Amino acid sequence: MLEASEIELFRDTLRRFLANEIAPHYATWEQDRLFPREVWNRLGENGFLCVDVPEEYGGFGGDFQLSAVVVEEVARMGFGGLATNISVHSDIVAPYILHLGTEEQKRAWLPRMVSGEAVGAIGMTEPGAGSDLQAMKTRADAHADAFVINGQKTFITNGFHADVLILATKTDPKAGAKGMTLFTVDTSLPGFDRGRKLEKIGQHGSDTAELFFQDLRVASDQILGGEGRGFANLMTELPRERLILAIGAVAACRGMLERTIDYVQERKAFGQAIGAMQNTRFALADLHSQIAVNQAFIRQCTEEYNRGELTTTNASIAKLTTTDLQFRVADQCLQFFGGYGYMQEYPIARDFVDARVQRIYGGSNEIMKEIIARSILGR
Repeated sequence: MLEASEIELFRDTLRRFLANEIAPHYATWEQDRLFPREVWNRLGENGFLCVDVPEEYGGFGGDFQLSAVVVEEVARMGFGGLATNISVHSDIVAPYILHLGTEEQKRAWLPRMVSGEAVGAIGMTEPGAGSDLQAMKTRADAHADAFVINGQKTFITNGFHADVLILATKTDPKAGAKGMTLFTVDTSLPGFDRGRKLEKIGQHGSDTAELFFQDLRVASDQILGGEGRGFANLMTELPRERLILAIGAVAACRGMLERTIDYVQERKAFGQAIGAMQNTRFALADLHSQIAVNQAFIRQCTEEYNRGELTTTNASIAKLTTTDLQFRVADQCLQFFGGYGYMQEYPIARDFVDARVQRIYGGSNEIMKEIIARSILGR
């Protein structure tokens, strides 16, 4: 486990990298509607991908806290789309392979994911199956020592650049949750095709795509975590996904608040800075307090995750409260910028549209409420 001083040194190095190599280009990438593939290589070369992967697979061997620092700093600087892409790669795909994969799967993909040579994505959502994963229709039919996959996925983060895909399929459609199986899919295989790069209301540079599978043949040794164990494995790994979303949400809130505090002390109305007005002061005090409370709960959840004790309920509470707060902070902070806040040249406008999806992906916040309700009321 790294010392606090080592973590802060890593944080400072990351901040300099983001300021020098990401910030000057980010607005252009947003206009281009896609981050360049080289961004992944630069992140990997500088040691900012999959940092909690063990050293034997090319990582630092740090704990989850170090991975959280990456998402925190990227989100705090207002790079919401990039934070999403990195968290999927480092905090969803890599842990699936590390925790569920065979030694061959780990050695095939983890070192390349650490270096940025391979980009990871996870294929769960379909046009008719979002939060209700059991409704998915993508099939994987057994043929000798392989499976043939047919179907499609949508809203797939990193789908356009992905080299490895964690793919959720139905291997036994009649078995319900027990008929779902995960595979590691090399996207260079015949039968894999990328559809549209989807246009979103926010996170424009973030890579989101449709994926199609037509008679895609995958060897049986690419099953991830056991045949028929897909749904159970997804449920086991989802708490980390929801925690990293919460960590990014709180960090984004802090960044928005910092930039707004600077702005309200400069902007004048009726002969004084609007930061001197009681309405502004009280609103910002309220946001600061809510961020602090949520940050404390996130710290608790992070400690629980490191001990292997983070529950589905606490992860759901974290995701629900922080992402709701993120949209509220974005809305209130934009209001203080007035008409300028509605202009795309101001980062707060990007913060606002980037925040909206946080309440949808990773399990919609309505699903989070249902999970929490079941934990306190039973089914």
